Amino acid sequence: MRSFEHFAVVDWSGAAGPRQRGIAIAICTPGKDAPRLVRPGHIWSREDVLDWVLREMPSDTIIGFDVSPGLPFIDGGAYFPSWEESPSNARALWQFVERLSASDPYLSVNSFVSHGVASRYFRRQGKGTGDRFGTGPGRFRLVEHRQRDFQLSPYSCFNLVGAAQVGKSSLTAMRMLHRIGGAVPIWPFDPLPKTGSVIVEIYTSLAARAARIPKGRSKIRDGHALDVALHALGSSHHEPMTHYSDHATDAILTAAWLRAVAHSEAIWVPTGLESVAETEGWTFGVV
Repeated sequence: MRSFEHFAVVDWSGAAGPRQRGIAIAICTPGKDAPRLVRPGHIWSREDVLDWVLREMPSDTIIGFDVSPGLPFIDGGAYFPSWEESPSNARALWQFVERLSASDPYLSVNSFVSHGVASRYFRRQGKGTGDRFGTGPGRFRLVEHRQRDFQLSPYSCFNLVGAAQVGKSSLTAMRMLHRIGGAVPIWPFDPLPKTGSVIVEIYTSLAARAARIPKGRSKIRDGHALDVALHALGSSHHEPMTHYSDHATDAILTAAWLRAVAHSEAIWVPTGLESVAETEGWTFGVV
C-alpha cells in the first residue's frame, strides 16, 4: 500500500455568509507529532479552502473532507428519479449543482435547493417536505447504510433541516469539487494515484469511535479530552490553543486518525465499492 507525506482534514460548513466559523483545517506528517491547525484563528471562506487545496496544500497529501460528495443513486437508479435532467454520475452531479447555483455567492446552493424541480426532492427549513423526498428520514447511500454497522447515525443529504443535517454542506462542497476538476484526484471517482495527493470523504465521528470516545460524546471542547483521544490514536499531545471549538478538535483528531489508517489496503477496497464508485462515492474508513 502506498504511503503519504501529509495527512489533512477539512471540517467543512454549508452555513450562510461569506465566511464560516465552522470551517477548520488540520494537517500532520508521518510519525507521532499531533496535527496542527492551518492558519489558527483564521475565519475561512469556502473559496479560501478551494484556494488552499489548489495552491498551498503540500504535495503528497491525503486530505479528507467531512462531506458527502455524492447523493443516493442506486436505490432509485438515479439521483433524482423521474427527473429527465438527473445527472448520470458524480462529476455530472457536481456540474449540475454548480450550473443551477451559478448566481449564488460564496459557493452557496440556495438557487439549487429552491429550484422548481430540485426542491421536490428535499426537506427544507420552513418550506416543508418535497413530494419526492420519500418517507421517514429520507434516502441514504449504500455507505450510509453501512455506517450503521459502526454505530454511527448518518443523515440523508436530502434533509436540510436541523443542526445535524449535512445536506447543505455536502451540496456546497460539490461546487468546490467541480472547481477542483482534475487538479487533485477525488477517490473513489478517480483511482488512488500512485503518487501525489488525493481527496477522500471522511466522517469525523468514525475517528471519534476509533479514539474510544463514546457515542453521543464525540464533540471535544477542551485540551485534556483532545489529548486523551489523540493518545488513543498513537499521537503525541497537541499544542495548546487559546480557543477550543469542536470544529478545530474534529479536524485535529480526524487528521491523526487518517494518518493511523491510510496505509490499510482493506480500507481502499471496501465491499460494495464497485457498485457506487462513479455515483454515490464512499466514506473512507467504512469497510
